[in-house]
Amino acid sequence: GDSGAQPAGTPLPQDLGRTVPPGGDALSHNRGLDCWEVRKRNSSEWCHFVRSNPDCQLDGGFLDYLEGVFCIFPPRLLPLAVTLYALWLLYLFIILGVTAEKFFCPNLSAISTNLKLSHNVAVFSLMSLLHGVTFLAFGNGAPDVFSAVVAFSDPRTAGLAIGAVFGAGVFVTTVVAGGIALVKPFTAASRPFLRDVIFYMVAVFLTFMVLYFGRITLGEALGYLGLYVFYVSTVVLCTWIHRRQRGEGLAPTRAWEPEMPTDAEEQESSGTNSGDYGEEYRPLLPSQETSLRILTTALSPLDYRKWRRKRWYWRLFKVFKVPVELVLLLTVPVVDPDKDDLNWKRPLNCLHILTSPLLCILTLKSGAYGLYQIQGIFPVWGLVTLVGSVLAIITFLTTSNEEPPKYHCVFAFLGFLASAMWINAAATELVNILRTLGIIFQLSNTVLGLTLLAWGNSIGDTFSDLTMARQGYPRMAFSACFGGIIFNILVGVGLGCLLQMTSSQLVVKLEPDSLLVWILAGALGLSLVFSFVSVPAQCFQLGKAYGVCLILYYLAFLCVALLTEFRVIRLS
Repeated sequence: GDSGAQPAGTPLPQDLGRTVPPGGDALSHNRGLDCWEVRKRNSSEWCHFVRSNPDCQLDGGFLDYLEGVFCIFPPRLLPLAVTLYALWLLYLFIILGVTAEKFFCPNLSAISTNLKLSHNVAVFSLMSLLHGVTFLAFGNGAPDVFSAVVAFSDPRTAGLAIGAVFGAGVFVTTVVAGGIALVKPFTAASRPFLRDVIFYMVAVFLTFMVLYFGRITLGEALGYLGLYVFYVSTVVLCTWIHRRQRGEGLAPTRAWEPEMPTDAEEQESSGTNSGDYGEEYRPLLPSQETSLRILTTALSPLDYRKWRRKRWYWRLFKVFKVPVELVLLLTVPVVDPDKDDLNWKRPLNCLHILTSPLLCILTLKSGAYGLYQIQGIFPVWGLVTLVGSVLAIITFLTTSNEEPPKYHCVFAFLGFLASAMWINAAATELVNILRTLGIIFQLSNTVLGLTLLAWGNSIGDTFSDLTMARQGYPRMAFSACFGGIIFNILVGVGLGCLLQMTSSQLVVKLEPDSLLVWILAGALGLSLVFSFVSVPAQCFQLGKAYGVCLILYYLAFLCVALLTEFRVIRLS
């Protein structure tokens, strides 16, 4: 920090929820000021403060947002910088959504098929009791979990993770669940609802206790993951018992055929399956095509027939998604078990053998490993390029355009890894830009997590659940509200803290120091208790009154949270 700076006190390195934002404590505790102090300085000192203060160094990521806003842009153009950052933030959410929906989920489905899991635990082959429990939950919750893991990786941004996990929980269990009841009043499935709410209340209580004691141990982190495994086992066991009572088994006649008529209709309506991406880019020409034509067709992110019949706002949104989809098509293979050719595109898949490993090595630790030079001479990315090119040529010469090779399932694992690296890279940038906005506006990480990060990660699920309800399947949409967020809180917190632990440090400190964190945890617990009591009291008949109550509850919570953030509400 500057020589004339006033000391910032001794904040806790893992401070999660204080009103003064945890813009960065880990290094400033010993060596300088909190980076949040930059806005208290004269604008002429901003750049020097950011560059000289180690607490202002962003961990990971490809762009230095703090230096950009305080050094590259002059002070009078700060509103322009903030506007550009906000637009980039929205685009990062688009990248996360497209990657998870069109690439991550389909490859997970293909992997579950190849591992013969679709007969017992894959979501697509079971009734709605299993919706959001295993692979589909991982796919849908990938942006949330990766964001939590990235945020937990730095004590200065851990508040984002807590805020996002709890904030998304409150949002989904109130706004989304209430919206479903408003759109289509229905009768909830009693046993699945009670099971999911009880498990979620246990998860929230565990997190509350972790925050109360101020640390999470190795056993507790493993307990989070173990609780999710127990939840999955409970769902599978309950499904098996239910089917035995109905005289059925868990083995469907086909891998992708739902076993109950109502669920078959609901799965059809959900529109979330591994064939979505292929349908949009189905080739229009006969199968006998040249390799060049196959490559250009496979890389086209537009279906012109679909383009002509869609409305203007869909076209506008598609224009923004096209660059992302084109880059993803170039770097991430997609295996579709619903197609006869398994989505085998020989020239493009051979190109993926080169581009996917190159992507992974260049996005891992923001390219640090990829740029490392072996013996100080040959870079790692060069070696990956050389090996990938040789394998791509061999694959191209030993395969045909018409029939996928026997080892085509390997591309599903490659696509899963590549899409996970894309999501991780986007989540890293997301966390860094949110921390930067928090420093600019002097907002705590917790409030940014419970608002922007929670809303951004939940918006896709919100639209899909409400669409499902409008199409006449509110029970499945309502089940998704609870099944998905159980995965997010248990795996997000458990895995995020577990990856923080080392052999010498088996405890991660999580010490909230403000009222906001407790309001957040209490609001989530209270919303779950309200649903747990009121839904059975209504004989599981959920109507518009229930939906209105939930939405009003969320608005009240949001008002209290913001008043607490701005110190209108505070403890004496």
